Amino acid sequence: MRSVTFMQATFAMTATRSNKLPYLGYGLGLRVEHYEALLAQPAQVQWLEVVSENYMVDGGLPLVWLDRFRERFPLVMHGVSMSIGSADPLDNDYLTRLAALAKRVEPAWVSDHLCWTGVAGVNLHDLMPLPYTEEALDHVVGRVKRVQDVLQRRILLENVSSYVSFAQSQLTEWEFLAEVAERADCLILLDINNVHVSAMNHGFSSLDYLRGIPVSCVQQFHLAGYEQGERLIIDTHDAPVSNAVWDLYIEAVRRFGRVSTMIERDDNFPPLSELLAELDHARNLAEPLLRDAA
Repeated sequence: MRSVTFMQATFAMTATRSNKLPYLGYGLGLRVEHYEALLAQPAQVQWLEVVSENYMVDGGLPLVWLDRFRERFPLVMHGVSMSIGSADPLDNDYLTRLAALAKRVEPAWVSDHLCWTGVAGVNLHDLMPLPYTEEALDHVVGRVKRVQDVLQRRILLENVSSYVSFAQSQLTEWEFLAEVAERADCLILLDINNVHVSAMNHGFSSLDYLRGIPVSCVQQFHLAGYEQGERLIIDTHDAPVSNAVWDLYIEAVRRFGRVSTMIERDDNFPPLSELLAELDHARNLAEPLLRDAA
């Protein structure tokens, strides 16, 4: 594990770097179930996050809808298939199609997850955690740099929730994430729900996690819900944001300041009005803190 002196020096370097992309406000993940409702009442949503893979197609209705939303909202692209931590080579065809979509959409930013999703050509259809070792760090940093070269832009990496860890890990998850951001010159999409889920499952402090992430690297927050299991918290993204995650969101706003925030729902979709109420709650929690800090 790297010494405290090295980590402090790294964070000091990061804190002096001006590397934020534009602030977008409060947004939602774009899902088919809410297409019509969103176009009917766009004023309550300041921006949308689209799942990249849903629109990496040659034509048809997905792109027709995407163009309609692009005319009305700022968009960001969020992927689930880059598999940045896999031992397999990067998928050049995937990156080419991702770059083409980014050229069409001109998103404020492009993000994916700090994870691996398959090996030897087998897609696990899940976001698997990495061993937090120096070897894995070098591997991921090199791949992030290559992706950024292809896309001609800095990307954001999101922390994933997890239920197992590797005995070989030499760094904490937050140390690993911070080091990737620093060495690869990328940004962070901090999923507050995922921090809480992993903290509960592994027994670390969620506040230590927040304190370990450089302020200048955080570009976006995700807020989502989970399911309480008998022994583990399961990251389902199919429920309202829990009180524990709202509490952690307050601490995140206190540490990171004004960060583009969105409600992410991936299943069990409620009426749009319920997500808008959650978005208003996020706004009502954050804005007084930000005004007091100004």
